[in-house]
Amino acid sequence: MDNDVLRIAGKEFHSRLIVGTGKYRSFQEMARAHAASGAEMVTVAVRRVNLTDRSKESMLDYIDRDKLFILPNTAGCYTADDAIRTARLAREVGLSNWVKLEVIGDEKTLFPDNFELVKATETLAKEGFVVMPYTNDDLISARRLIDAGAAAVMPLAAPIGSGLGIQNPTNIRILREMVTTVPLIIDAGVGTASDAALAMELGADGMLMNTGIASAQDTVLMAHAMKNAVLAGRQAYLAGRMSKKLYASASSPLQGVLQ
Repeated sequence: MDNDVLRIAGKEFHSRLIVGTGKYRSFQEMARAHAASGAEMVTVAVRRVNLTDRSKESMLDYIDRDKLFILPNTAGCYTADDAIRTARLAREVGLSNWVKLEVIGDEKTLFPDNFELVKATETLAKEGFVVMPYTNDDLISARRLIDAGAAAVMPLAAPIGSGLGIQNPTNIRILREMVTTVPLIIDAGVGTASDAALAMELGADGMLMNTGIASAQDTVLMAHAMKNAVLAGRQAYLAGRMSKKLYASASSPLQGVLQ
């Protein structure tokens, strides 16, 4: 397992868990949860962080950039043009040329607008960004994003912040079978450790989560649980589960037993 790394655009990560920065009770709590998660990548909403006035406290002050790679995201953007501007801003202020690309199509459900998403991916990929788009759990959308230059595809498990867990495991299985050229990272809707383990058992290359940790009663303990769940799910996927059977099969067969 030491050699089982997540590779995105040539960069290697030993943790397959990506964490967020929103909804924590304090920046100090956020930092403790990040440490407990064992994550090596953290996503930051560009439009919700102080990027210019360094005399004021900023979320970035509580992210250990020696241990955590910052993945800017375009949360709150509803058009391709808005998302493109936000990604460019993140790069200009020195955050990263990587971007978790979000283009929201509906204010209530926060479902992505896949048409605008493909448009933004094409533009940003041509400008040298490493684009990781948040999308529906749909194979055709994933293919179009990959063709547009996405470095990974990030299908939702359930609506953002819902905590409902994997709602369509069949689609995730299809995506796992058909998406082979870039990493498949499950994003949004994870509520507890069993959700994360299931996603990894279905073959996801990684998990991105925020609310499932930040809204837990004990965020640090939940971060640790998510770390273990992602690892356990990955190990189970690699190990290959036993086949399911309708009837019982004795754990200690009688064949070969001395009479």
